[in-house]
Amino acid sequence: MYFLIEIDAKNNCCVIYKLLFALKPAFLRDTLILMGLYEKFLLPKLVHFTCGQSPNMRQREKVVPLANGRVLEIGIGSGLNIPFYDVRNVKHLWGLDPSAEMWSIARNNAADHHMDVEFLLSDAESIPLDNNSADTVLITYTMCTIGEVHSALDEIRRVLKPGGRLIFCEHGAAPDKHVLRWQNRINPIWRKLAGGCNLNRPVPLLLERSGFKSTDMQTMYLPGWKPATFNYWGTARY
Repeated sequence: MYFLIEIDAKNNCCVIYKLLFALKPAFLRDTLILMGLYEKFLLPKLVHFTCGQSPNMRQREKVVPLANGRVLEIGIGSGLNIPFYDVRNVKHLWGLDPSAEMWSIARNNAADHHMDVEFLLSDAESIPLDNNSADTVLITYTMCTIGEVHSALDEIRRVLKPGGRLIFCEHGAAPDKHVLRWQNRINPIWRKLAGGCNLNRPVPLLLERSGFKSTDMQTMYLPGWKPATFNYWGTARY
């Protein structure tokens, strides 16, 4: 098993699929059905629970109140950021997410906090808004799951007004070599079990390559399992 993980880490393949395709077709079919049910019904609740832990919520509390004007939240998910918006400063809030299952939870959160949200069912790589639509784009614990991150960041630049801000709080590649080594090793199977989440995304490099500059980025490990807890947060402009 360890040998397979090493090979898959280099080839950026998923261990689960590699093992499944060696199994009998009937077992493969049943397993894929179960995986589909897991991703549709169980995974949204697991994501809501894990991303709603106290250390993550304290991080959200640091960045979400900075949003102002017409705000686009990328990956609104179950609406965990909603309690932290300063409603006095937010003129309009779009909540973009590709998961309709997460929306049902987010709608309840929005109703509980008397927040009007216009939900957009879409991937971040193709934002259904006009150019220069948003004063602020907020993204928290979402960059790890986006398939084409550079395309998504290009889209964020497109919809931001000149002078607008990207506010971010993300987990990603750790600065310690031994932690990063484990992130790279575990990532192929973690990505499949955790809804596409990548442990090892180099957040500063991704922002820089997409033309964003941050002068206030902060970093630290949150309490918990180190491969999943190194955080980057701050604001960026292009």
